[in-house]
Amino acid sequence: MQQFRIEKNEAGQRLNKFLQKYLKEAPPAFIYKMLRKKNITLNEKKAEGREVLQEGDRIQFFFSEETFHKFCGRQENKSQKKTAIGRTDSLLAYEDAYLRLQGIEIVYEDQNILLLNKPAGILSQKAGNADLSLNEWLIGYLLHKGELTPTQLETFKPSVCNRLDRNTSGLVICGKSLPGSQKMSELLRNRNVHKYYRTFVKGRIHEEAYIEGYLLKDRAGNRVSFTSSPAAQKKGYERVETRYIPLTCYKGITYLEVELITGKTHQIRAHLSHLGHPILGDAKYGDRRFNQSISGFIPQWQLLHAYRLELPPLTAPFEELDKRSFTAPEPSCFQQLKDLLCSVQQK
Repeated sequence: MQQFRIEKNEAGQRLNKFLQKYLKEAPPAFIYKMLRKKNITLNEKKAEGREVLQEGDRIQFFFSEETFHKFCGRQENKSQKKTAIGRTDSLLAYEDAYLRLQGIEIVYEDQNILLLNKPAGILSQKAGNADLSLNEWLIGYLLHKGELTPTQLETFKPSVCNRLDRNTSGLVICGKSLPGSQKMSELLRNRNVHKYYRTFVKGRIHEEAYIEGYLLKDRAGNRVSFTSSPAAQKKGYERVETRYIPLTCYKGITYLEVELITGKTHQIRAHLSHLGHPILGDAKYGDRRFNQSISGFIPQWQLLHAYRLELPPLTAPFEELDKRSFTAPEPSCFQQLKDLLCSVQQK
């Protein structure tokens, strides 16, 4: 018999969901069969799988050792081999990401969450098997600190809760624990986290505005279509909401603060472009000729930075985050462009 004790990062989920992660090579039908036959029990009693796990619960597996390791995926295979020192390919990838991905600043950290300032050029999550992303960096960081073990990774993987485009910089929320991941995902899903961005756009904007429109994602092309027509909802378009405040007007360029109200893919970039104010440096939705005219003064990516997060009232165990606001310093290129635009305007 093998036994697993439920800790903080496994508690709060249904037994069947936990078993599907822990016995990752076992089909769901096999898991339910083992529950029915009492080959898997919860606290030495028969379980159905719908039970919500509590910290301290014990799950018993009445399998042979060979069967147990097979369904846990602990047998060596072609895609994940052990090195001479016993490290698997996946663990090495986490360590590699932690060492190679540079410039990631920790804005805030507690036992449940991390807030990171992601530099432009780093993926939030993998797009391909060979990619290194913020997710891998996060796990590598926690392994390096000793706050996470390879065994704990079998049932819970810390991950980012909100994603930024590769070339968008700024604040990313990460869940270190299962309660942290669940709570932050709930707040984001219910739009209880207010997210503010800083950017430079083509043209002069003199007044703040609330704007709405309709967006359709093309997954194959990794871009979105945008329209102002409500009739587009019948064609699968989703309604989006954005608010912006001009901070400074320069000659032909406005420095904006943008509140992302709905938070859809490429929403800010596509919405501002649709209004005739594309973001500087944006190769996908921007004005190519305008970008080329200032290409010597800005990086070759969109100047969009997730600047500030405002959290709602929160109670234990998240009381440290109650009504808190966090900011991520802008990239140095933002100040360089402001200085340039000021000097041009004064001539």
